Amino acid sequence: MSAPQRDRAGQQLARQRRRAAARARKRGARPPAQRHERGATTASGRTTVEPGPTEPGPTEPEPTEPEPREPSGKVSEAPEAGELGTSGGAAEPPPAAEAPAADTVPEADAHPARDSGRDDGHGSDARAAFEALYERHVRALTRQTYLLTGRRRLARWAVGRAFHAAWERWPEVAVDRDPAGWVRAAAHEQALSPWHWLRPRLGAEEAYPGLPEDRVILEALLSLPTVYRRVLLLHDGVGLGLAETAAETEASTPATASRLRHAREALSARLPELAAVDAEARGPLVSRLLHRLAAAQPVHSPPARDIRRSSDRLTFGRTAAACVLTALVVTATSVGVATAESDKLLPTSLPTALRQLAE
Repeated sequence: MSAPQRDRAGQQLARQRRRAAARARKRGARPPAQRHERGATTASGRTTVEPGPTEPGPTEPEPTEPEPREPSGKVSEAPEAGELGTSGGAAEPPPAAEAPAADTVPEADAHPARDSGRDDGHGSDARAAFEALYERHVRALTRQTYLLTGRRRLARWAVGRAFHAAWERWPEVAVDRDPAGWVRAAAHEQALSPWHWLRPRLGAEEAYPGLPEDRVILEALLSLPTVYRRVLLLHDGVGLGLAETAAETEASTPATASRLRHAREALSARLPELAAVDAEARGPLVSRLLHRLAAAQPVHSPPARDIRRSSDRLTFGRTAAACVLTALVVTATSVGVATAESDKLLPTSLPTALRQLAE
């Protein structure tokens, strides 16, 4: 190739580059990087241009997914209203915990001894949530249970046991749609258990602290069958709906409506102020009477910390008793097997018996 031909080829290549750069500018992209050319003469006499390495363009950062956050374990409850509490309903979702900064140490790592129980639901957040639930609802639940049983000692014991069970099963209770309802159902079941004759101290007669006319209302309430009394308390006292009352008492909605109607009729037969109003107006009047009874009852509840510690001791005692019982069963089984194989009784001396069992 002659020198003029090489010049024309170079000019043509330069024009192609300028056109490519103009098209790239119109598209908003960067112009192509300058290529390193190197001429090579082939056997036919032509010069080929080999492209050199191109500069890498800027890479866009890959989108990062947000890191999952651990649930805070806190229970959001509606504030208690009235002496018997409210229906509660679904608990609001707990607020999301803020993600720790990159240069800070997470609390669980900074205080491993304090937060050693976080994984099993008994960490500091769980303790705070349990104590908040206890402080909000223990008085209302104690008054409800008293109206169910008419015994203050039994009411305090039943509510304490219900909170014991809630602390033992806190991971389940904390995510329940209505933690207060969970504890309420447990307290009512404990109070209405048929095994209280084994604890005669809980069922002892007690002096009524309120007015004499209120005592008449309480006696009329306690004269109702247990299922009627519980339906009346949940619907007219606590304020649950008919379907929620049916679910908590494990009955159908028509059966619950029938029990509620019969309970109001039986109560109006013993209370003249109820008999003087129409059947439709008895519900609000019964609600006012129940709240008046509950407000007259003094409530003395232990601190939430004592309830937690008592529950932990009870759980530890049950576990230890189960281990001891298992060890006794294993020992008795081993002695029986060894006696049957040797066809003679083991000696009364413990070291000798252990040697024979080992052999």
